[in-house]
Amino acid sequence: MTLVAATNDDVACEAPVALEVIVARDAGALAALERDWDALAENVPFRTYRWAMTWWRHYRQENRDLFVALVVDAAGKLVGVAPWYLETSAREGRVLRLLGSGEVCSDYQTVLCREAQVAPVAACLAEWLAGEVADRWQTLDLAGVADADPAIAELGRQMVARGHIVDHRAEGNAWSVELPADWDRYLSTLSRTRRERTRQMLRRLIDPGRAVAHEVQRPEDLDRAFDILIELHQRRRQSMDQPGCFASSRFTAFHRDVARQLLSAGQLRLRWIELDGRPIAAEYSLVGGETIYYYQGGFEPDAANDRPGWLAFATSLKDAIAGGYQTFDFLRGDEAYKASWGAKPKPLVRVRIIGRQPAARARYAAWRSSQTLKCWARHWLRPSEEGIE
Repeated sequence: MTLVAATNDDVACEAPVALEVIVARDAGALAALERDWDALAENVPFRTYRWAMTWWRHYRQENRDLFVALVVDAAGKLVGVAPWYLETSAREGRVLRLLGSGEVCSDYQTVLCREAQVAPVAACLAEWLAGEVADRWQTLDLAGVADADPAIAELGRQMVARGHIVDHRAEGNAWSVELPADWDRYLSTLSRTRRERTRQMLRRLIDPGRAVAHEVQRPEDLDRAFDILIELHQRRRQSMDQPGCFASSRFTAFHRDVARQLLSAGQLRLRWIELDGRPIAAEYSLVGGETIYYYQGGFEPDAANDRPGWLAFATSLKDAIAGGYQTFDFLRGDEAYKASWGAKPKPLVRVRIIGRQPAARARYAAWRSSQTLKCWARHWLRPSEEGIE
């Protein structure tokens, strides 16, 4: 945890006069900006207008208001987007959050802008937050952002210079593999055991045609493929006494909706594997530029002896390399299997920027105390792992 002090003379407070912020409170008014918004998204699907506004359509609630900050230049050109909404509750007060946050777990979100405009856009937003709309929010809560994200880091520095507290806490890692040009070169990066077992599995199941990988190409195939994904995911999670992501009807409706749009845009990679004609594994990924983002999967627990998860990742990675992709991103979560496929960690953080109001500072102090208590409890009440393999 890094707590940045609320004074810093090294950061200038002046916002560039050539930029201004317009807050969008109406989803309909944003539709005309889709192309300009996506031009700032840098091929990251979770940053796109499509993803954000589909999320808003499904997750809007009475205590949530759209609060998208649009940064424009003197000519009215869109140069920055802060994709936020305002949530009000008795416990937390008025909190600005990222569209797509919560159970959807949208990774790599940020303040959208060109690299050369990070400093002026962040300064403009900070001046606006600390001035014009200072009384409309109490906490800015940015979850699951990349630790190295320059726009979020600069926004934090600018807010500190204006008397705000910035709380910066580790939130696990995302994991990604940089893919080489050919499959054999990739296999050479894995452990000897994983390399040999992968080759044996492909020879035993894929080469003779017992296992066949399918991928959605047409809209009419989407519903069936999504049904397979949901069924396998839920069966796997329920076998582990977990509810599964798709137990949430809102989560399911959002993904069925956005998947259809992603397919139309060429950004969906929905695959499943049939073994002897029976679906045993499914993969739901998003595509952005030369990167595949593995979002969710499902495996048949009754087929555990055939290692459906191993087979799914092996075929997916092999096909990604054959398709010329350069990165396979497993997204957030520190599950051990990711490192076993050669993925490297990329730290994620949760950044909280605290308003200057006494009520905001009091809520933050109470929250910090609760976090300290939770850390103490995890440390001292953790069950012994002695003798557990």
